[in-house]
Order: sequence, then C-alpha cells, then structure tokens
Amino acid sequence: QVQLVESGGGLVQAGDSLRLSCAASGLTFMRFAMAWFRQAPGKEREFVAITWSGGGTNYADSVKGRFTISRSNAQNTINLRMNSLKPEDTAVYYCAAYSRRGGAYSREESYDYWGQGTQVTVSS
Repeated sequence: QVQLVESGGGLVQAGDSLRLSCAASGLTFMRFAMAWFRQAPGKEREFVAITWSGGGTNYADSVKGRFTISRSNAQNTINLRMNSLKPEDTAVYYCAAYSRRGGAYSREESYDYWGQGTQVTVSS
C-alpha cells in the first residue's frame, strides 16, 4: 500500500531554518505531483507547496521566497527547505500525493494519499 513518511520537524527559533523530508513507497512516484500542507492549532489544513512530476513548483503566498520544495525521483522523496522561519509557521506539516484525477492543487480534496505529519514549532 501507499506510504508517505515525513521527518525533520522540531523546535526552532524565529529566523532559523529547517528541512523536512517525505519518503514515499507503494506508488509510481515519478508520475505523481507531491505537495506539502500544514495545519496550525485551531485552523484548517492549508496548502504550502507542490512539486509537479514535470519539475515545476507552486507556493502559497505566505511562504514564497522563504520555502523551497524539491524532489528526487531516484530516491522517491520530496523535501521542504524552510528559511527565515516565523512563529506563524508553527504547524503540523503533511506530505501528500496529488490525485491523478486532477483538481485544484491547493485543495486537500485533490489529494489521494497523506502522511502522518511532522510537528514544526517556531518560538519567538
């Protein structure tokens, strides 16, 4: 079965950097667009970034210029490099595989598979 396993979360200070990773198995990884979402306490899960199977990327306005998403088809992994972290970046970060049926990439309903999440906490 499909498994997405996130790692790399932790507690950092504002202004610090952190890198998250997601290891995928059970799917033909190179055919899937892969994304990061996050969910802060008391808020809905929101889109962060996506890497398309063809190599393009899209970002939420709130992270554009600070976060970089990348993928390795050879290793079936995606990464999220987060720089200049802010307290408002505190959330559980989820890796997700975009549905081959399509749909708006910023909507979680457009994703078929999800990881269990990794906590990122940014202190001020």
